[in-house]
Amino acid sequence: MRYLFALTILLWPCASLAQDWEDRQVFNANASGTVLRVISSTDTALFAPFIEDFVAANKDITVEYLVTSTADIDRQIRAKPGDFDIAVSSAMDLQLKLTNDGFALRLEDVSHPSWAQWRQSLFAFTAEPAAIVFNRAAFTGHSIPRTRQELIEALRARPEVFRGRIGTYDVRKSGLGYLFATQDARASETFWRLTEVMGALDVRLYCCSGDMIDDLANGTLVVAYNVLGSYAAARGQSQNALEIVLPSDFPTTMMRTAFVSRRSSNPAVAEAFIRHLVTSQSVAPKGTHLLPPLDTLNDNVESAAIALEPALMTFLDKLKRKKFLTEWENAVIQK
Repeated sequence: MRYLFALTILLWPCASLAQDWEDRQVFNANASGTVLRVISSTDTALFAPFIEDFVAANKDITVEYLVTSTADIDRQIRAKPGDFDIAVSSAMDLQLKLTNDGFALRLEDVSHPSWAQWRQSLFAFTAEPAAIVFNRAAFTGHSIPRTRQELIEALRARPEVFRGRIGTYDVRKSGLGYLFATQDARASETFWRLTEVMGALDVRLYCCSGDMIDDLANGTLVVAYNVLGSYAAARGQSQNALEIVLPSDFPTTMMRTAFVSRRSSNPAVAEAFIRHLVTSQSVAPKGTHLLPPLDTLNDNVESAAIALEPALMTFLDKLKRKKFLTEWENAVIQK
């Protein structure tokens, strides 16, 4: 279940009601000016501070925030680009492909690092690592794994503890899950060994980090692989129960990105929001926002994060994607 965020909402008659959104919130609903429509994969609770800051400074603007999956964002923008002003997603590869395919508006003179943008059209504003998250209770008297190889060894040593209690993304449905999996596979063969071990232990497959973290907190899961570290860290009430590990063998860090739809009805306002987004992540006091800015992880995020470059789209090729998913299914769905 996605996290809930308490806001006073007025009913908003619009076409979006026909879509089964994971969440839909309207900010500054009483404003009499422009309505900015943002389609996003980011949980409302984590993104709301950006919107609240923006409407506080632009009191005549209403923001309708629509949450759906990364894969659905790609489908929606391709099918109805004029329905949305801004697209925000953690699936860097899909966002880059949309930009390359002409769905993003080029913005001039946005001050942003060259490695954190693509053609002045797609802008990264967070750096978020893929983490392994553990329910500490399952590791009482045992060391918590710090690498993927140590996780493999732990799963093999106590299969009765982990069977049916490991979670990861269903990469056939999750754009972010597919991105993380393909990047892991490029980095090391350890990924495939771990995937086979998890498959043998009846791994549970999820759409999103939030659902995995919910099941970790309630004890349904004891391990979640490739969860967004920012989502786990945001669950303050669960911190005593959960251990967040950034694997030390090799990092997988994505940058959350946003762009203005080329068919936006409100391009000037949408551009102002993008500028606000990339600026607020660099000037906001620590703790103001729950999503980590680009410079959070270390002093060299440029080399640590997945690069915004054409190579990122390699596994979006239909034949390569089919081959990868076939290998993944063989490893995960063992009959």
